[in-house]
Amino acid sequence: MEFRELECFVVLSEELHFARTAERLYLSPGRVSQLIRSLETRIGGRLFQRTSRRVRLTPLGERFLADLRPAYDGLESAVSRARAAAREVTGVIRVGFLATPTDVVTGAVRVFERRHPGCVAELVEIPLSDPFGKLRAGQVDVAFTLLPVDEPDLATGGGLNRFPHRLGLSARHPLAGRARIGAEELAGVPLIGLDGPAPRFWHERVAPSVTPSGRAIPRAGKVATTQEGLNQVALGRGGMVFCAPSAEQYGRPDIRFVPVTGLPPSILGLAWLKAAQTAAVRAFEAAAADHAAEPRAA
Repeated sequence: MEFRELECFVVLSEELHFARTAERLYLSPGRVSQLIRSLETRIGGRLFQRTSRRVRLTPLGERFLADLRPAYDGLESAVSRARAAAREVTGVIRVGFLATPTDVVTGAVRVFERRHPGCVAELVEIPLSDPFGKLRAGQVDVAFTLLPVDEPDLATGGGLNRFPHRLGLSARHPLAGRARIGAEELAGVPLIGLDGPAPRFWHERVAPSVTPSGRAIPRAGKVATTQEGLNQVALGRGGMVFCAPSAEQYGRPDIRFVPVTGLPPSILGLAWLKAAQTAAVRAFEAAAADHAAEPRAA
């Protein structure tokens, strides 16, 4: 039996008027009549007496209403409580981040927890080689990621920052002392790629295979994590591309981070499963966007 039919029956028994019932339920009067006829067919008897002047319950309808009302009220109350709970921002929200959480990550957490003291944001590291696996496995609720994302089951927020790239090189590399490197010069620098289930567009974003003009960029092996990549860079086995904030976080004496010109900016944002969006996810996305819009000290 359809809940909509029962709902229509209860409201019509209160209003005893098809047009007013339709208005309360945001339906057409014709749809109300259809639902009532369907319910009467299921039951096997008339529930309402209808004339051009009035609508009233039949004896069968009165008995059915008396029997139905307690169960219907309980069900309606359960639905209302569930809707209220879905709007609450409480408990724990698990937030994925890549490698090292920069200010855009930690700042978003601070703003979120200040606004929603009943909810705690737990940070969970996501491997660079599998940026969406923990989202799909339900191990995180929302994740910081590089934009744009081309995955049909994922939703994303707006860009939270835009930064140029830097090329990580061994301090002994011939280009390590350069003030900057043009994107076309990457054709002469083998880049360390990723070894994992990340989609193709992600592999290209982390380690492009061609320069902007289409020249091939050689590969220098694959890694699963950022730390593995940094160690390969330090050993002189290849270069690795980073956004500027990450390069600052990874500073170490055996690696130089040289600015790269001519590449599209690195854009960080949030992603989450469309089918698992909650009030907490929406609230965290809003907190992250507001934090990103705050003016920074010069």
